[in-house]
Amino acid sequence: MSAQATGSAASASSPKAPRNGFDHFFRLTERGSTVSRELRGGLATFFAMAYIIVLNPIILGSGADKYGNQLDNAQLVTATALMAGLTTVLMGVIGNVPIALAAGLGINAVVSLQLAPKMSWPDAMGMVVLAGLVLMLLVASGLRQRVLDAIPGGLRRAIAIGIGLFISLIGLVDAGFVTRNPDAANTTVPLGLGQGGQLQGWPVVVFVLGLALMFVLLVRRTKGAILIGIAVMTAVAIVINSVASIPDEKWGLAVPSLPEKVVSAPDFGLIGEISLFGGFREVGILTGCLFVFTVLLSCFFDAMGTIIGVGEEAKLTDEKGQLPGMGRVLMTDGAAVALGGAGSCSANTCFVESTAGVGEGARTGLANLMTGGLFLLALVFTPLATVVPSQAATPALVVVGLLIMAANVKDIEWDDTTIAVPAFLTMVSMPFTYSITNGIGIGVLAFVVLRTATGRFREIPWLLNAVALCFLVYFLLNPIEQLLGV
Repeated sequence: MSAQATGSAASASSPKAPRNGFDHFFRLTERGSTVSRELRGGLATFFAMAYIIVLNPIILGSGADKYGNQLDNAQLVTATALMAGLTTVLMGVIGNVPIALAAGLGINAVVSLQLAPKMSWPDAMGMVVLAGLVLMLLVASGLRQRVLDAIPGGLRRAIAIGIGLFISLIGLVDAGFVTRNPDAANTTVPLGLGQGGQLQGWPVVVFVLGLALMFVLLVRRTKGAILIGIAVMTAVAIVINSVASIPDEKWGLAVPSLPEKVVSAPDFGLIGEISLFGGFREVGILTGCLFVFTVLLSCFFDAMGTIIGVGEEAKLTDEKGQLPGMGRVLMTDGAAVALGGAGSCSANTCFVESTAGVGEGARTGLANLMTGGLFLLALVFTPLATVVPSQAATPALVVVGLLIMAANVKDIEWDDTTIAVPAFLTMVSMPFTYSITNGIGIGVLAFVVLRTATGRFREIPWLLNAVALCFLVYFLLNPIEQLLGV
């Protein structure tokens, strides 16, 4: 082969050079993306998770602390939007991944229902800050990265699939397509179709039409399929709501109607209202440490599972399942937990709804600048941010859940039962227990037990055994508290 031919072949196989400094910083060309694709993806992610601006204040505001104090709703809206915007932008700039952050669902319930009733709100938020600081120490020591590396490839893919199933179920439930059967029904079936086994009301019709539209656009390879679907169905929902005069409660948290006002003033009263060690004075050192441990474990593995799932879907992971700059990503996530506590909106963590943006082609942190910027705009444009009903946005979660499953299920070693069984348990436990952390914990425990039972204990990384022990304590926390009398 001639030198000229060799040079031509080398140039053809080498990655394209970045077009400018902006391109180089976010690695747009390197990851096969464009500015328009990133902005479109960031917009889709925002629409998919904007509900947190309304939902987080409802969860935190529904509880009272030990002294009967409740958090102000307007202040919670401000704190939620502000911290979501700041932490999402930080992840985009520092981690350069399209993973948005906001107040974590599940963690906020722990803060509201477990911590606050035994101490003051500043004490409870101080414990969240401590959990975030411990997470950052774990990252700095390299321990969090080593835990991530210790998880077998098959289990990693199962985590991604479980998240796909989980976000699909979230989409179906939030849209009202699937609902919980009341205990008064005296049935062993916990979930059912619509209301009483039937789809009822126009809001569910909006969801079904939106899901069909997104699938049609997807199979026709239409660019912006998810975002187009959300925008079109929001417009349809506004028209339907104005014509049919549907009661607000039928739509849920966001009612599709033109807002009476566009701008509202933010209230920053909760920012910085924390007491780092006050909670230990209220409940004692042992109980306080258990509380911090509970928040820490939930944040640790919720984020880890989401990072794996989003990274796999965005095809950013290498052959070992690692994201580029994983240390920076994990450190930013730990900082987000602490910042969420400092802002009194509970721990901020990575959101699985980021897959909506990935489905639109987002591959870099530039998408986060769009998502985070919209959260910051929501500080004054909250009325506009809540116009999109969940029935218009949640079809995106179902669609992306399918894409995640299709991309990972074929690569699990199903012929190895010590992988297949933990993988299966991981996948089903996430949606069935409504928790990423629970799914990872059950999968890890099953993997350790089965590898040990088949005489392959030496193959298990010691760190994975330590993680399994932590999960054992996590699942048995209530009996342990009873045993210790705390």
